[in-house]
Amino acid sequence: MRHGVRLRKLGRTSSHRRALLCGLATSLFRHERIRTTLPKAKEMRPFAERLITLARRDDLHARRMVVRDVSDKEIVKKLFTTLGPRFASRPGGYTRTLKLGTRWGDGAEMAIVELVGSEPTFKKNLEEKKARRERKGKAEERAAVKAAEAGGPPEGGGSGDATSTSGRKKGRGRESG
Repeated sequence: MRHGVRLRKLGRTSSHRRALLCGLATSLFRHERIRTTLPKAKEMRPFAERLITLARRDDLHARRMVVRDVSDKEIVKKLFTTLGPRFASRPGGYTRTLKLGTRWGDGAEMAIVELVGSEPTFKKNLEEKKARRERKGKAEERAAVKAAEAGGPPEGGGSGDATSTSGRKKGRGRESG
């Protein structure tokens, strides 16, 4: 029975497992979103959240404890200057795990781990697309009005046949006949 067994071994020795978790956490803090296997994501979550909790404290001892696990000084600086203050009012749950399904090669369950608050802003992109669509619609209306005034078909609309300006049919290869 597995009573009280705390962690997944991930098929690695303890030192290799610790190095893996340190690397995953460093990548998560650098990119704020990573893609990995589901067991690694589940094992990395408490590890990364503990480091963010230390960054919230922002004292010398906390810095030394974080440097023990994150060897990149730039990432340690980001943890204490950006991520710590961002999560200062949050009582926990700094990461989110999204299941992706199985990997094509070996069937491993994949997941995305991201920091809460770093999700992409689709609303902004949606507004930009809507504005572009409106501009395009207005341009088409102006072209139709010009064409109606000139008495011909609107530009770009064509008459629907497959002939070019020279009168030949468009196509590929040789024409027979």
